[in-house]
Amino acid sequence: MPVVPVTLPHHRYDAVIEPGGLAELGERLRAVAPASAALLVFDRALEATDLPRARASLEAAGYTVLCVPFAGGEENKTLATVHGLYDVLLSHRFERRSPVVALGGGVLGDTVGFTAATYLRGVPFAQCPTTLLAMVDSSVGGKTGVNVPQGKNLIGAFHQPVSVVADPLTLRTLPARELRCGLAECIKHAVIRDPELFAWTRSHMQELLALEPGALSQLIARNVAIKAAVVMEDEKETSVRAHLNLGHTFGHAIEASAGYGRILHGEAVGLGLLAAATLAGELGIAARTLRAEVEDVVASAGLPRRAELPDDERLLEAMALDKKVAAGKIRFVLPTRVGAVVMRDGVAPAAVRGAFASIRS
Repeated sequence: MPVVPVTLPHHRYDAVIEPGGLAELGERLRAVAPASAALLVFDRALEATDLPRARASLEAAGYTVLCVPFAGGEENKTLATVHGLYDVLLSHRFERRSPVVALGGGVLGDTVGFTAATYLRGVPFAQCPTTLLAMVDSSVGGKTGVNVPQGKNLIGAFHQPVSVVADPLTLRTLPARELRCGLAECIKHAVIRDPELFAWTRSHMQELLALEPGALSQLIARNVAIKAAVVMEDEKETSVRAHLNLGHTFGHAIEASAGYGRILHGEAVGLGLLAAATLAGELGIAARTLRAEVEDVVASAGLPRRAELPDDERLLEAMALDKKVAAGKIRFVLPTRVGAVVMRDGVAPAAVRGAFASIRS
């Protein structure tokens, strides 16, 4: 059972990766958030599968559990959804020690986490990710937030969970497209700082796509360890944590301008990785062969390498609203090789357009 500790100056929690671990959710939460009641927000798609196990575990640990369904999709990652959760918390008089539990993917976790961060100025929050993308990325690190029409995650807060329980068995009901989206984040982590993981992921791709438990557990644990190490070094994204945005400046622009849901987040990140590798080659930061190296793994995961994209002006406008814009300049995370990245700003618009052209169908 891999346990990845996340230790910060003001807080510590464990990310547990364990097949069947959802059955121990209540016991683990009770140890860090003792209270009489818990709010369990769950993805509607999990009502007949993972919800009963999570609820039974919480009740066995002594919680009175209020379950609230959540309709997945980026279109529901909004302040309106947050206000609806506030109404539930207030009408049931949830107190400051009462934990809020997110059972679902990254959209749900981000939205519920932001609710927990702002209700009564912050209540305990537990992540039970049920998608690969959420397990390896959004469930660890404390980033919470919602989308607005102008862009993705522009309203949010840092609010660290008290516990993360990632049960790989929940991935058995995950649609294949969503599994591939999670693999995009795994490839991203490897490109940022782990060439051995990059090679391992490429060589074990068929096992991962077949949901082989041992391979999945190892993949999740290694990726969570990377994410945790970066977060412990830079919790509030003042330096190296920005490296985790590799592929996201392009990817978020694609999502926002194409319309949330048409191109999924992981698909957009995969496209963004290819665009970033292309741009790095054009700028002389990396060998031009890096694009092909990254594309080989992206393709093996079944992720798209090209897509129908909006026009360049819409994409550049969306980029201008990116959270990493500084002094009016778009900041890019670009790979120099597999295992290393750098930050660059002041990139000529023509070079950015060329990068988008490399992934436009």
